[in-house]
This record gives sequence, structure tokens and C-alpha cells, in this order.
Amino acid sequence: MGAGRLIAVLVTALLAGCAPATAVAGGSTAAPGGPLSARRAPEGSYAVGVRTLTLDPRSARPLPVTIWYPAAVGGVAAGRFPVVIYSHGLGSRPDLHAGLTTRWAAAGFVVAAPAFPHTRHGAAHFTRADVRNQPADGWRLIRHLLRLATDPGDPLAGHLDTARIAAAGHSAGGFTTAGMFSAGHPARLRAGIVIAGGGLPGSFAGPAAPVLFVHGTADAVVPVTVGRAAYGRTPGPAAFLSLLGQDHGAYLTPGHPGFVPVLATTTDFLRWTLYDDPAAGARLPADAHSPTLTHYESRPAH
Repeated sequence: MGAGRLIAVLVTALLAGCAPATAVAGGSTAAPGGPLSARRAPEGSYAVGVRTLTLDPRSARPLPVTIWYPAAVGGVAAGRFPVVIYSHGLGSRPDLHAGLTTRWAAAGFVVAAPAFPHTRHGAAHFTRADVRNQPADGWRLIRHLLRLATDPGDPLAGHLDTARIAAAGHSAGGFTTAGMFSAGHPARLRAGIVIAGGGLPGSFAGPAAPVLFVHGTADAVVPVTVGRAAYGRTPGPAAFLSLLGQDHGAYLTPGHPGFVPVLATTTDFLRWTLYDDPAAGARLPADAHSPTLTHYESRPAH
């Protein structure tokens, strides 16, 4: 199946049960203090703050963005945190993925999620074909975050580790994520998570980076064969988490049996790739293991 046809058939199921993030998500334990080690991810869990902003609001392509971040009393928690760019699917929006993204933020990551101009829920001129333009939006967001990181007037200044960035996304957002790994991409993009997606033309070129694929084996929207084909094309280390008998994304909903292994695997993958935490990398097979529900495999770089 060609990439153009794949884009044409992508449909994102809205994720029931993922409530929008509030100003500070409760239920967290005390956050670790002080600067973060590059060899060890934070222990415990942070409170989570959220802010919204819009890139280029007067342009032909304004980009609303939701940012979840590790929080403390008075603002952003102490430390510098790796960044995850999270891309939604067709007809979706960032807050519908908050069940996953807020938990990543609580684990010590700044998660920035754009609402794409022509594929988000409520878009005035919705078109599936615009997915091909979304990797550039992801890079536009990264450039904006680079500016915020050094802007003394911004609350995130000094708290973003912009040398350690991952891209992740679901469905059309998974294709968008793959498209960010094109020839010549900066090495600061260190890892990818493709959920129920596949590759775009030119994907998985440039500096090799680890990629984790997550896919339901009964996905009727983006068949698992599409994800596996992309998995086979990645030049860097790669892993594939199959959700046996599962559909296009119900496993992203908190409370679904598949959510626990997906959350554990994706979080430790981010810890491993962005914090250089070898213990997190070693936990991945156990994180992914759920009898009768999952299958996990990995391979080294080609």
C-alpha cells in the first residue's frame, strides 16, 4: 500500500476517558530535587503543569500547542528536562491524549503537542493530505522551544534539555513522527515512538536513532503490516510492541488492559534514550510483557 493511500485511509478513534489536563495534575508523589543526572532518570513522580501557546498566530498556518511539564510550587520543577514532541491523529487533538502525555511529564519530560492546522478536530479546512506537511510543523515547534529555552522571560527557560528530544505520535501522528526522521535531521532528535502508524516518503534517513513501534494486531485503520514494514526500514535500534487482538488505539485509554504495558514500555524507552539510563533500557522486555496481551521484540541497528 503506497504512502498516499495510507494517508487517505487514516482515521483516529477519539480516546474515551482521557480528560483534558488541568493546571496541576494531582496524585503525584514528591518530586526529586536538584539537577538531573544524564545517566539516571528521575525517581518518583512530579506534579504536572500545563500551558498553551500558539506559534505564528497571524500566519497561514497557525499552530496551537499544549505543553505539559514537571511542576513544583510556583512553576516548573528544578532541573533540565528532555523534550517529547507528541503528534495527534486525524480528527483528534492534544488533550485527548493527556492520559499518556501527562504521565510522561510526571516521569520527568516536557511534552509539547501541536494541534495541526488541517487535521485536528474542528479544523476549518480538514484534509488528510496535509499529514505530509506536519513533520515541518514538528520542526517549527522544536525551533520555537529552542528560543524559549534561552528566553529569560519565559518560565521554561533553563528547564529544557534541547539536546535530548524525542518525537512520538499516534496514527497520522505516527506517520508525522516518522517523517521528522528525514535526511539531514539534527542529531538532537534522539528517539521516536510510532503508535499505530508507519513511514512517510523519506522517513528514517539521516542520523540513526532508536525507534519504538506500538501497534494493535487487529488494527483495521492502519494494518499492523504497515507498522512492521516501517520497523524493518529503520536504520537504528528498533523495538516492536504488538498488542494482540487490539484495535487502532483503545490501549491508549487509562483503564484499558493494554494501557499499563504501553505506558511502562514507552516511559522506560524515553528514559533509556533521553536520559541515557541503561537500567530503563534493560527493563523494556519486562515492561512490555503481559501474558496473552502483548508480544515484544527488538533488534540492533542495521
